[in-house]
Parts: sequence; structure tokens; C-alpha cells
Amino acid sequence: MRISAIKIAFTIILIGFVRFACLAISDFKLTESEKPNVILIFIDDLGYGDLGTYGSPDIVTPNLDQMAKEGVKFTNFYVAQAVCSASRAALLTGTYSNRLGIHGALDHTAKHGLNPEETTIAEMLKPLGYQTGMFGKWHLGHQPEFLPSSQGFDEYYGIPYSNDMWPNHPQSKNYYPPLPLYKNDKVVDTLFSDQSMLTTRFTDMACDFIGRNKENPFFLYLAHPMPHVPLFVSDKYKGKSQKGLYGDVVMEIDWSVGEVLKALKDNGLEENTLVIFLSDNGPWLSYSGHSGSAGPLKEGKGTSWDGGVKIPAIMKWKGHFPAGLVQENPAMSIDILPTIARITGADLPMLPIDGKSIFPMLTDANATSQQEAYFIYYNRNQLQAVVMGDWKLYFPHKYRSIAPGQAFRNDGNPIDYYMIEMKEMELYHIPSDPSESKNVVAQNPEVVAKMKILAEKAREDMGDALQNREGKNNRHPGKVN
Repeated sequence: MRISAIKIAFTIILIGFVRFACLAISDFKLTESEKPNVILIFIDDLGYGDLGTYGSPDIVTPNLDQMAKEGVKFTNFYVAQAVCSASRAALLTGTYSNRLGIHGALDHTAKHGLNPEETTIAEMLKPLGYQTGMFGKWHLGHQPEFLPSSQGFDEYYGIPYSNDMWPNHPQSKNYYPPLPLYKNDKVVDTLFSDQSMLTTRFTDMACDFIGRNKENPFFLYLAHPMPHVPLFVSDKYKGKSQKGLYGDVVMEIDWSVGEVLKALKDNGLEENTLVIFLSDNGPWLSYSGHSGSAGPLKEGKGTSWDGGVKIPAIMKWKGHFPAGLVQENPAMSIDILPTIARITGADLPMLPIDGKSIFPMLTDANATSQQEAYFIYYNRNQLQAVVMGDWKLYFPHKYRSIAPGQAFRNDGNPIDYYMIEMKEMELYHIPSDPSESKNVVAQNPEVVAKMKILAEKAREDMGDALQNREGKNNRHPGKVN
């Protein structure tokens, strides 16, 4: 009887331990005082090959290289679309931007923006007591109802669209009014010919926000307008790189990241802050010497090739993520919102989202995404590619490439694109062919068949302009008269 009692007691303890362990793994909840701060740094047109840790031979980026050593570096991280507004909409809502009706790059003539009915990361975190601040480029609508101050941010200082949408940009084909600088929902200044202090100004504001909110959880969204053309850099980094003005600009962005990380350390917040660094798309290759590098990847911004939609992605949470982990499995920017929800205990948005938490991928190099596949749309609502594990399948479409025979330029003026028509499906095995140079569609009929089934589900759900299909579950952007 005594032995049986001991066995029963031991069994109860063991069951309790297992249940506790399973709960800890499956329900990552934190108390109010433990809720981590979240910093999301989003860069404009930064190429996959522009950082030292991603193989840049001529741009020095010590702070980001160190961040990768201390955190997690993704080598196959995608954005939903290779263009400004669409990429930002997907990031902040966890939803494919084509589902939301956000396409291309909005400017001062746009009569629409991110629908206020959608939930941003900031709005998701507000009920948990987070203070929210956004500094930099918004690009999801410039009318008051679409600005950050109406989308969950307590503080906003920045520009409403890209820094080239201004009258003095020599390559502007349309008339643009003076580029406004907003503080919350009010225009407080305008930018004319000099943007050289923008990176410094937004960095200083971000660091000040950290210091002012060190006693409570916060969400900081720092969205630098650089290195989108036209390029500007402060005197402290002018002429410092081996890659001209573009390299100088990237070095200053690296400085900015270093300042943010230093502010966390100085305020004792390093171990309670998740820091995420991403780019909105690949390099704008037509600007030649004033554009970045996609490294080994094919093409750049404005295409669905990996050079357009695969970006540098580094995430750090000291003491929680293994230092130096390299994650080679694919993930996408739509997964950021649900991952933050998983970590903070926030409720997911009421409206359906497309992203899924990638938290396990941040602690285990062998972990994979919960997604069956990722769908890459472009040119409004064309389903141009599907990513499934190691494979990427393209459907016939037209895409732009640099026209041959043109001289290199380093004066801020673009060279010409021409259009290429992809007439048949193409399949690439990304781990063995990162440059997407060997089409293996004929050798892998079973892979193609499976990916076509997944693509058909996406067409029914979100549509496909290549087939003149309307999706059943698309939503509308916010609109003004």
C-alpha cells in the first residue's frame, strides 16, 4: 500500500510537471511587468546584399553584423509585395496587401489608404497598456483618417509617402507639392532640397521615445525613408564608405540601429525588448550607382524574383533567442504581427489575417513556418509566384529588367527598364539555386502539381488578375471623397 501511494504521488507530480511544460511551450504568456517592448525597424529599398552580415564587400555595417551575431538572421525572409505601400500594409496588419486593396506606392493624389477597420500592430498592443510611437515614412494614406495617429500610434513624426514625391526631385515625372512633415495629424514643416538630417532626426526621436517610456511597455516603429532615392546623408557619414553615397547612407542606417540598441542598454531594457530589422523590398536597380545590391539574388524592386521580395531580416531578444541562430527556412512579413501577438499575449485582430506565428523559428533553426505556402502578388492583383518550402514556382507574367547596353550612372538619374515576358511556368529549387538560374519545372511534376493546387486556393480566396479572377474574401481600402 505504501509503495502504491508513493507511485500515485509520483505519477501526479509527473503529470503536473508535463502539463506545466506543455503549457509553457504552447501558451507563451507574460505578466504585465514582463511584457516585452517591441521595436520594428523598417528600411526603404535596402537590398539583400547591402549588409556585411549578408555578404556586402564594400559597406561596413558593424552594428547590424553584431545584432545578427547576438540574435537570429533569416536567409529566406520574404515581403508580400516588392513595392512600398503594399509591403507596409502587409507588415503592419499581418495580411496580404492585395487582400486589403493596397497596391503600389500611394502619393498625394491617392484618395484611399489603409482601412481604419484593419488592426495594426500598434492597435493590437494598445489594450495591453503599450505606448506606441512611429517615426519616419508612413506611406499608407495621407488623409487624417489614414495617418498613424488614427491607426493606433500615440506619437507620430514623419513623412506621409516616399521622399522622392517632392517638386525638386529631378526625376519626378509628375507634379508634387512640397513634401510635408507631420507631427501626429498636423503638418509642422516641409522638406525641400535637403533631407540630409532625416535619418539622424528620426533616430534621435526614437531614442528619446525609448527613454521616456522605460517604465512601461512600448511599441516603436522606426521606418527610415532611406536608402530610397534621392539619397541624402549627414556630414558624419558623408564620404565614409567604399560604395559612394549609397554606401554612406547605409552606414548611417547602421549607426541608427546602433543608437537604438545603445538606448535600450543605457535604459536597462536590453533583455526585455524584441528588436526586428527588415527592409520593405529589394534594391531599385534602375538607379544604378544610387541603388543597392541584391547580392546573389535575381532582379530587384518591382519584381517577384527573389531580388525583389527577399530581404535582410534580423531579430534579437537577448536572453530569449539563441545568439547566432541562422534560420534558412522561409518566412514572410505577414507573420510578424501574429508572432508579436504570441510573444506579448495580445489578442489577434477581429478580421481574419494571413500571417501565422513564427516564434518556434526564432528558437530552433530546424523549425519551419506553419504556412503551407507563401503567395507573391504584384501589379495590383497578379498572383505571380508561390513559395513552398525549398521551392518557388512562377506563373507566366511580364516583369521588368534593366535594358542591356546602358552605361553605369552614379549621378542619381535612372537608367531604363524593358519588359520581359515569361511565357511558361518556371520552378526553382532555392537552396541549391539561390540565383534562380536553373528552371527545373520539367523535372519535378509532383512538386508543380502540389503548388498549383495551393495557387488555385489562393485564387479562389484573393483572386488573380492574370486569370481575370475575383477573390471571395478580399476587403476594401479606406476611401475619401
